[in-house]
Amino acid sequence: MATSAARNLNTIPVRREEKRYSVIEGKKRQRTARRISAIKTALFLAACAITVSGALTYYLMLQAEITESVKTISKMERTLNEMRLDNDENYSRITSNVNLEEVRTVAIQELGMQYAEEGQIITFNGEGSDYVRQTGKIPD
Repeated sequence: MATSAARNLNTIPVRREEKRYSVIEGKKRQRTARRISAIKTALFLAACAITVSGALTYYLMLQAEITESVKTISKMERTLNEMRLDNDENYSRITSNVNLEEVRTVAIQELGMQYAEEGQIITFNGEGSDYVRQTGKIPD
């Protein structure tokens, strides 16, 4: 019986040492897994930060471009309005200085023009334009 009891004593500590070894090994694996997980998380967050920074930079560039375009359009509109005012002032000045009676007198006396007689006037409908262009012979 003594031999059988000694065998039992020898086998139990071996098992305990194996369990301790596997527990220590397991803890090392967990630490390594945590470190790898932390590194992966840090890399993912860094990639996200870079992506967000790039998108924000692009957005700010577009916003600056839009602001510049709005300023350019505003400047062009201001120039257009000034040109329209100048044009209207010049047109008013020209039309107010024209004496139609003097034009008629010069046309009749100096240029030899005459009023149109019956049958010389041809009427037609103009469609959407203030200008008339002669593209063919006028009928007799």
